[in-house]
Amino acid sequence: MASEKEEQFYKRLKEELENYTTWPSRYLYKFIVPSDKEKTSEIEQIFDNTGAVINTRKSSNGKYTSVSVEVVMESADAVIDKYQEVGKVEGVISL
Repeated sequence: MASEKEEQFYKRLKEELENYTTWPSRYLYKFIVPSDKEKTSEIEQIFDNTGAVINTRKSSNGKYTSVSVEVVMESADAVIDKYQEVGKVEGVISL
């Protein structure tokens, strides 16, 4: 169950996306995960069959990997659904 802070964040994000974006629209997600092939694979699977362009880059010390996902989304709700799905991956930080 989402915390109140999380609910407020997604509510504010939805308002901003609806006010400043014409849908469908290209959206860029950015995540940081521990450098573990399994973690990046989980994120890639979430965006599988969406036409997403996914780029990964390890940090200078190799401990973390940044994952950028550029994809055309249909609505603010669809953007938030993906954030919530990726949020279930252990250790992920959404930027």
